[in-house]
Amino acid sequence: MARILVVDDDQGMREFLEIMLTREGYKVATAGDGGKALSLCRKEKFDLVITDLKMPRMDGISFLRGIKDISPETMVILITAYASGETAVTAMKEGAYDYIEKDFAIEDLKGIIRNALARKEEKQGDVLFLKKVENAVRFGKMIGNSREMLKVYATIKKVADTPANVLIYGESGTGKELVAMAVHENSARKEAPFMVINCGGIPENLLESELFGYAKGAFTGAYSDKAGLFEVAHGGTVFLDEISELPPLLQVKLLRVVQEKSFRRVGGADDIRVDVRIISATNRNLTDHVKAGFFREDLYYRLNVIPIHLPPLREHREDIPILTKHFIEKYSREFNKEIKMISAYALELLMQYPFPGNVRELENIIERSIALETSNIILPENLVLSSGVEPKGCFPIPELPDAGLNLNEELARIEKGLIEKALQKAGGSKTKAAELLGITDDSLYYRSEKLGIRPRS
Repeated sequence: MARILVVDDDQGMREFLEIMLTREGYKVATAGDGGKALSLCRKEKFDLVITDLKMPRMDGISFLRGIKDISPETMVILITAYASGETAVTAMKEGAYDYIEKDFAIEDLKGIIRNALARKEEKQGDVLFLKKVENAVRFGKMIGNSREMLKVYATIKKVADTPANVLIYGESGTGKELVAMAVHENSARKEAPFMVINCGGIPENLLESELFGYAKGAFTGAYSDKAGLFEVAHGGTVFLDEISELPPLLQVKLLRVVQEKSFRRVGGADDIRVDVRIISATNRNLTDHVKAGFFREDLYYRLNVIPIHLPPLREHREDIPILTKHFIEKYSREFNKEIKMISAYALELLMQYPFPGNVRELENIIERSIALETSNIILPENLVLSSGVEPKGCFPIPELPDAGLNLNEELARIEKGLIEKALQKAGGSKTKAAELLGITDDSLYYRSEKLGIRPRS
């Protein structure tokens, strides 16, 4: 039974709404002004608040702000006799669910209340799911527990079991195919085929045959009928990677598959009906492609029913340690090595690096490091980063003298110099110096002691 609070300085309106809502099966409380209402909200939780906009001592907008401070999940509907577009916009910005004039139709208000309560349940479901996966850093074959990745997981969970087509946006190397697999594996189609094709990696004259198959005799060498990807995937999912590279002629044929659920093989005369879900992915701005005339607008809207944005690794750096640990374990097993960890300084370099190649590049870096490493820990000198791309905040690697050098002494000299410069720039503040260096206060204390630095408090 939903709990609703009615706030209005008009006793007649309060009583009317209380009777109407009670008859609808809700548990109702009332208050004559915003101050009393906020006191009630501090004592008990309400699913929904219906409040007048113009009240003495505290108006509806001020009350709305107060209720959102106390209980952000409570839905709020504003009622007023003084409707204005500007006030409505203000109310929505402050978190109101809806806004209705005082001469409302009762059925309209009932509908708004039902919708508001339904939306509250959806939001609670999202929060519960996010809490559930917050510590479970794996979702399908994806790894990461940053807020950005948790949002991706929640979206996948929400849309997986719908028939809607999905379009995944993301830079190269972010793991778009893993998202497509997760959507498929969390859907009712998970026991059916999951077929993948890269639209930019196959010549146009072969791509059509790969997608739709061909009939016997369609061209030289077509000695028998061959089923295409869509036919094989019947009942399952087709993942079209790099969809922006699909040639115009095949865009027309794909549109027919999406709209009519049927196609013809190359050289065939019969329509073949299929039941497939289409998941597409692109590392380009497909909207710009449409505007430029390179991609059909009608196909774009058919494919982009549910967009999922996969963030680049630089936008969720907190996942780098988790991903690094996973790749160390993976390639230690593959190369039969006993490497269990990465040095703190090497990890700091990874945390500062911009990763133009995203998660795929991180995996390649760790794989190379495991292959090169002779100890049981990954050291900075075995991190092979992209040529010409320096880690954020790092200096270019100096030339190695012909006579060689003592690496440990050189690193200690550079580290000491940087710490002293950071302390000088921070006016002696250890906390500010640690922030400038991207390390913790404890790490700064430890390094300073080791190097004989005595920072001022």
